[in-house]
Amino acid sequence: MLAPEQEQLNPSKPIKYGELIIFGYNGSLSNGDRGRRRSRFALYKRPKANGVKPSTVHTACSPQAAKAISNKDQHSVSYTLSRAQTVVVEYTHDNTTDMFQIGRSTESPIDFVVMDTVPGCHGNSDTLSSQSTISRFACRIVCQRAPPYAARIYAAGFDSTKSIFLGEKAAKWWCADSQMDGLTTNGVLVMRPQHGFTCESKPGTWREISVCGNVFTLRETRSAQKPGKLVENECQELVDGSLIDLCGATLLWRSAEGLSRTPTVKHLEALRRELNAARPQCPVGLHTLAFPSLDRSIRGSPHEDQPWAYLHCGHVHGYHAWRGRRRVTKEGSTEEEDDESETKEAMEPEVLREGDRECPLCRTRGLYVPLKLGCESGFYLDADPPTHAFIPCGHVCSEQTAAFWSKLPIPHGAHGLYPACPFCMKAVARDRKYVRLIFQGPSD
Repeated sequence: MLAPEQEQLNPSKPIKYGELIIFGYNGSLSNGDRGRRRSRFALYKRPKANGVKPSTVHTACSPQAAKAISNKDQHSVSYTLSRAQTVVVEYTHDNTTDMFQIGRSTESPIDFVVMDTVPGCHGNSDTLSSQSTISRFACRIVCQRAPPYAARIYAAGFDSTKSIFLGEKAAKWWCADSQMDGLTTNGVLVMRPQHGFTCESKPGTWREISVCGNVFTLRETRSAQKPGKLVENECQELVDGSLIDLCGATLLWRSAEGLSRTPTVKHLEALRRELNAARPQCPVGLHTLAFPSLDRSIRGSPHEDQPWAYLHCGHVHGYHAWRGRRRVTKEGSTEEEDDESETKEAMEPEVLREGDRECPLCRTRGLYVPLKLGCESGFYLDADPPTHAFIPCGHVCSEQTAAFWSKLPIPHGAHGLYPACPFCMKAVARDRKYVRLIFQGPSD
């Protein structure tokens, strides 16, 4: 069940298994977190176990199989082999586990409703896409109710009739233990980082998880009917920092133990105030710059004191109209200009193209963008100050955090894998993925 943010310092408080954080929203959905639609989901021990486990396998269209499918109190998975044959696996109650379901559906069996993420931070989070590639009942996470509270992931979730249906075209097969297994249409991918989620972390290998929780190499294409190869020496248990991709949205799993070592929002706010206390200056306008509060960073647009940066060299300025000695006009020609020849009104966002601006301090050209603090603390690998910015989006975080995410390929629907800023899901630049920021002090 979804519950407010709570600490496990008091034994009387619910036990937290971990949290799921959606990439691309930087701490909050655009219209606010409410109900089962949130950017961050907490999994707590339920008052009563609701887990299930596989039981009887029916290999023919028997009355027992039909009863299992139609019984709304009986969980089951149906594998359609042909029009004439369906294998039905009954599931029974498991009082040792809690089950949490994730998907696009807003039906009651789904604990966490996840929509397609639009790169760029804050798409219209309340719009249900008819073209979504996320399954209505995408996956389920099963947590052990006893220590060490292991969390395991399985493809597909049970619908309102407590059933999972794999159609005739879905990839499916018999296992060695006489159980059926299969994959969902676009699959559920998982990446477990090496060395945990710390400054020593390295990206792991992306795998696909089956309905029964087996681990496979990736299919040739996202929806291919032929499964990848079984990886027998790997399991579906989630570790701190595991990534879950639902073909349209990517989630980060943070364990309760891992979260206890992660910087809090209060710590990020303290780092912001410390940065502002140094009174960074705009070397052109000669006025003091300031990062807005985390809440304003999430919801607001750039303001007059907003720090901007040239992402090729990292020099931080305020907003100014100075372009350099040459610029590309809207007509595509070039023209000479004086340093202060342009007005703010002429500096419309749509003409801020790569190579269009020249840094006044070092004369190098590159993107000139407003800087935005990375507000989602769960993405941070350490508690160091925000000193680096992703290219080209301008989200600011610690160096270790920028370095880790810049090396980690993330699935982007069915269109391949490439590194992206976790705060907005924009792909990072190929040649140079992040830059160290250079602030000018009052006496510089």
